Amino acid sequence: MEKQTYSTGSPWEPIVGYSRAVRVGHTVEVAGTTAMKDGEVIGVDDAYRQTKEILHTIEEALENVGAKMEHVVRTRMFVTDISKWEEIGRAHGEVFRDIRPVSTMVEVKALIDPKLMVEIEVQAIVPEAEEFYP
Repeated sequence: MEKQTYSTGSPWEPIVGYSRAVRVGHTVEVAGTTAMKDGEVIGVDDAYRQTKEILHTIEEALENVGAKMEHVVRTRMFVTDISKWEEIGRAHGEVFRDIRPVSTMVEVKALIDPKLMVEIEVQAIVPEAEEFYP
């Protein structure tokens, strides 16, 4: 099976050695994604806005390897303050309310930048009928 990769140009991708998304066959994995854009944190002190920005970046990554948000079967949310779960959950629910992937939200001590409050990774499975040819 061919492996397809997608990178967003994040400064950490070449340093750490990873891709934003990798597709092998029908399975797509999207790396932990934060609200960092062009070296700046989007939505400082706003967990809802950070989550919306993250989900937009994830959607873009999925689309670049031939997948859609509706193909997502799992999300993992890493948050630095679990008391913000309702804001994060509301943003997540606005995207996944009808898709209903399995989901995990856990509190972590810190993310790579102290202004980041949320990091999300997803797994998607693309149905056979929706082949993608780059």
